[in-house]
Amino acid sequence: MATLFTISAGALAEHATALNVPSSAAPSERPPEDDREGPRISVLSSRPDTVMGDTVLVRVEPPAPHAPQRVRLESDGHDVTDALRPVYLPGVGQVLEGLVSGLSEGPNTLVASVDVEEDQEAASEGYGDAPAPVALTVTAHPLSGPVFSGPHQEPFVCQTEDFSLAWGGTLGAPVDEDCSVPTRVGYVYRSTDGAFKALPDEHRLPLDVATTTTGTGEKVPYTVRVETGTVNRSVYETAVLHDPRGPEPDPWTAPEGWNRRLVHKFGGGCPGGWYVQGDRTAGVIDHGMLSRGYAVVSASLNVFGNNCNDLVAAETAVATKERFTLSYGAPDHTLGWGNSGGAYQAHQIADNHPGVLDGVLVSQSYPDVGSGTVPAVTDALLLRSYANAHPDALTADQLRAVSGFGDPEGIDAMADAATRIDPRGVCPDALPESERYHPEDRPDGARCDLYAHTVNVYGTDPDTGLPRRPLDNVGIQYGLSALEDGDIDVDAFLHLNEHIGGFDLDGAVVADRTEGDHEAIAAAYDSGRVLHGGGGLADIPVVDHRPYQDDAPDGDIHMRYHSFSTRERLQKANGTVANHVMLVERHRSGVFDAAEPVAGRALVELDTWVGDAARDARVRPHASPIERVERTRPDWLTDSCWVEGERIITPLSPTAGGPDDPCAETFPVHGSPRTVAGGPLSSDVIKCRLTPFDATGLAVAFDEEQTERAREVFTEGVCDWSSPGVEQRAPQGPWQFF
Repeated sequence: MATLFTISAGALAEHATALNVPSSAAPSERPPEDDREGPRISVLSSRPDTVMGDTVLVRVEPPAPHAPQRVRLESDGHDVTDALRPVYLPGVGQVLEGLVSGLSEGPNTLVASVDVEEDQEAASEGYGDAPAPVALTVTAHPLSGPVFSGPHQEPFVCQTEDFSLAWGGTLGAPVDEDCSVPTRVGYVYRSTDGAFKALPDEHRLPLDVATTTTGTGEKVPYTVRVETGTVNRSVYETAVLHDPRGPEPDPWTAPEGWNRRLVHKFGGGCPGGWYVQGDRTAGVIDHGMLSRGYAVVSASLNVFGNNCNDLVAAETAVATKERFTLSYGAPDHTLGWGNSGGAYQAHQIADNHPGVLDGVLVSQSYPDVGSGTVPAVTDALLLRSYANAHPDALTADQLRAVSGFGDPEGIDAMADAATRIDPRGVCPDALPESERYHPEDRPDGARCDLYAHTVNVYGTDPDTGLPRRPLDNVGIQYGLSALEDGDIDVDAFLHLNEHIGGFDLDGAVVADRTEGDHEAIAAAYDSGRVLHGGGGLADIPVVDHRPYQDDAPDGDIHMRYHSFSTRERLQKANGTVANHVMLVERHRSGVFDAAEPVAGRALVELDTWVGDAARDARVRPHASPIERVERTRPDWLTDSCWVEGERIITPLSPTAGGPDDPCAETFPVHGSPRTVAGGPLSSDVIKCRLTPFDATGLAVAFDEEQTERAREVFTEGVCDWSSPGVEQRAPQGPWQFF
């Protein structure tokens, strides 16, 4: 049996009271009433089955009327009672908590029991028999992972030597092949000149140190404790206000300036996000968050520019939150914050892994990468290729109408982003050329594309040995709405669809349409790679902040219709969007910053919303989560836009507005090639079901020759958007292991 080590939290106080025990390491919430006789064991630092490393923060609740000091805890037969300390849980009473270490990889059994023979209080109450012991299985995984994301990707480039510490220097060379380094702790401070600087002496504060008054009213020196280490092959950072002259933080000694809320920051990007550890996080030295008292965490594999895989991102977020909790205790709640590729992560982690995030604030958002972004950017690449091959076929205005974008320049911007399906499109600089895929020279090399990066979910085609792809455009009638609106004629419509083409297995444009792999399509839906919205995302507040970029001079992929795609999915999955709020303003540099007026206010209001919903759950335990979320939504958080500095509060709609709808007039919602083709705004159909082409149902007349030609163009049929897509269904459940 493996040797088990414990971190002693001090001897149990024989007569502990509410006056001489610390507050709990976790949010206080009375457990549901039940008829249990034995103690209750819970893991506060993670789910019991996703522990990463050998240490857990546990709580043991003694059964009434047995005293806490009579509780005994064993881990795989070893007495670890000395690791526990009595704490007072408001509204509940005294419980026991502690850090239990020395877990072995795999299942570990924690057993809590009560020694009734020595419990005089229980004996006087007539409880002569000991309640039955209670066991909990805790599954420990390597600190380097994986847990549920499947086998690690290879090759994998370590970058700890390139990772800059907040207080100066770098993390240094990794100590093993999993890119691990020892955990480092340092301090920075906010100077009165508005800059963050390394703290030169932890025993004495500089004369120019600023102070900050947090959202809870605490006025503290603006000094920040930063922990940096590695977990799940990712570099993680945590930051929280803490005066280094005070007691060292632990789960029961919280920093005075911490408001007990945690913000997890997710970084953007995607193309190039494979095969590397990453040399940056989304940034934890965040003035707008830290100054208000929030703790901030992030990790290098929670930056999509380093890792464009939401499943690995979710695993990394779980591990990073666990590291924070082991150091400081469980936060009251955790808020997700991310823009662009960070929004992908916040949406999918919240939906597929309920409990990791309690509310999300996203900006420049998409529902997900696989169904929200890929179809739009690959269709744009096909349109650009078509226009280049047939320069006289369509005018610029006609191309814009067919694309659905606000400006023809948007086609180029979107087409450039299609490199994420090209195995040679964007490889990270850190990946040596000698390890990269080349069709002739290195056919077995690392493929720098989305599907190779998600092979644990989609699988490999046994015939080709290549990753399966949920990519399809069979039956799509490109330009259908443009045809019916009179922007193009029937012959132009037929010529476009005859020559639009598809992609070969290496992402190059070819003449034939792309047939999606059915197994990959099924896996995309079953696993939650297509954001469903009916999982954890259905029950938490979601604030969508949109810096408007549809009218960017050179086009931009961050189009506003993506926000409505997410809203449509929530509506379809849950029958309500009461938990979804949209805020729209003009795009400018740095607009999504917690120090900015709209984003910063939204963070504080989201924090209030999540906290009020949690309190409402204790007051009205029988109400549904969405009822609580709807009832507690702050008045400030309602659909709004800002026009020339003036806030306009109005329900936001994807349809074009007139003078009576200044939000729609100022920030019009455009679409994509697939919405123009009749596809749903939700953009959640990977492969449409087909029906024979029938010109009689169209608003434009086809003559006999054109009808016959259309049937030849669409020999397999056209999309029936009134039916669910092929294999389209809800995910198989949350917290899936691969």
